[in-house]
Amino acid sequence: MNETEFQAFPKIARYSREVIVTEKIDGTNAQVMVVETDGFPCEGASSVFEQDGLALLVGSRKRWITPETDNFGFARWARDNAEELLTLGPGRHFGEWWGSGIQRGYGLENGEKRFSLFNVVRWCKHGDTPQQIPCGDPRTVKMQDVLPACVGLVPVLWRGLFNDLDVTWILADIAKWGSQAAPRFMHPEGVVIFHVAGCVWFKKTLDHDGEPKSKRR
Repeated sequence: MNETEFQAFPKIARYSREVIVTEKIDGTNAQVMVVETDGFPCEGASSVFEQDGLALLVGSRKRWITPETDNFGFARWARDNAEELLTLGPGRHFGEWWGSGIQRGYGLENGEKRFSLFNVVRWCKHGDTPQQIPCGDPRTVKMQDVLPACVGLVPVLWRGLFNDLDVTWILADIAKWGSQAAPRFMHPEGVVIFHVAGCVWFKKTLDHDGEPKSKRR
């Protein structure tokens, strides 16, 4: 960019706006991406399934994966559930792949793993009633989309205005009652705080919050 090119100061989000606190699940970051088959926009990507002009791409936190270059079996699972995953529609869908053999395991056994999306505003779980999505224009009515049965959501622990947020209380609550993602599992990792207007994420863990996870391995 030219050093003298004009650059506007970015718009500042209002502090007193909605935040959504969800449980931080200790698994491995994962994503599925639905694209049209007439060309992949991502270098190095290879689809695991194609149907009706759409292709399914699968990724970990740092790379695209396939069943041959997998990450805890996520690409194989995605291929096996590809028809349902294509119903998520075009775009990137980020979540956590967790369960048996991954990090805390959450008491899941015999290879059982789950995929939970992060976007609790857009989606509701299969079998739940879609809720209206808040919108700045009261004349616009937008409802949540329903997830396919094979995909879950990270649990919502609290939502409200940012200035009413008490993270210490929320952490104390999950420490006492355990994980909502996997009931009866009593060693949850922590929480993720999403400021909606600012579109920014924060995380806070119950243990070792002051040091990166990479330092503990």
